[in-house]
Amino acid sequence: MKLGIIGGSGLYGLSQLQGAHRHAQETPWGWPSDVLLEGEIEGLPVVFLPRHGPRHAIAPHEINYRANVAALKAMGCTAVVSIAACGSFTDDLPPGALAVPHQIVDRTQGRAGSFFGDGLVAHVSLADPIATELADAIMAAATGIGAPAKAGGTYLAVQGLRFATRAESRLAKAEGMDIVGMTAMPEAALCREAEMAYAVAAFVTDFDSWKDEAVTSAAVLEVMAANRTRSQMLVAALCARLAKTPLPIPSREGWEQALDHAIVTPRAAWPTQAAAHLRAIAPRLFA
Repeated sequence: MKLGIIGGSGLYGLSQLQGAHRHAQETPWGWPSDVLLEGEIEGLPVVFLPRHGPRHAIAPHEINYRANVAALKAMGCTAVVSIAACGSFTDDLPPGALAVPHQIVDRTQGRAGSFFGDGLVAHVSLADPIATELADAIMAAATGIGAPAKAGGTYLAVQGLRFATRAESRLAKAEGMDIVGMTAMPEAALCREAEMAYAVAAFVTDFDSWKDEAVTSAAVLEVMAANRTRSQMLVAALCARLAKTPLPIPSREGWEQALDHAIVTPRAAWPTQAAAHLRAIAPRLFA
């Protein structure tokens, strides 16, 4: 397998990446957030992409998610791990802990969330947006390095850029959300359309605003600095594990054949340009 790693807030490079070389990978949906770095970690082929660019100049709602996912697919990635920062709605996920969610609630707006359209329609199943075997591997890696971590729960994807009001934060907590972030959607949906496994390793930076203290960028950045070392250690441990035990095929969620029963437009009616774009994310359909 080849693992794509999308670095979120605080992670803009991987010091462990060996034999790294850069790729400027254009896609039918434009350019990704930065050049891609390809190499190996612990014997596993890896492609790294900083989600917000090398200097964190791309806001969550400005990210070209389709280009990011399509570029990783073009590089041969079969799975994607999102390293992210998040806020917590639960006391058992304090700042510094790692959350590995299994579900996502999407409250973003206006983001290009699908590779389909323009005459080619598909509806992928996203009942289980996280590849559980990949999430399990992340948890095992966290245990191996002694990092406090919690599996399961729900990631609330919000638009940003602002942090939540206290009323919004308390409502999300009352609704049973576990963590909050700004980027897991549409990443998860796009990875499913591109038939790649997807999981989130979210490092907690704050308690959002449901507790007494308000969230500030200064406080978040302070915790992120400490989390950066943990994220590098986690990536190394995860790669070592996946190099020895790749993800099973078939998977529980069927991500590797997600398009088999998703495309509803008859093949004879596929527009030429839309079909060409589809080839970029699902070349096996044209083999």
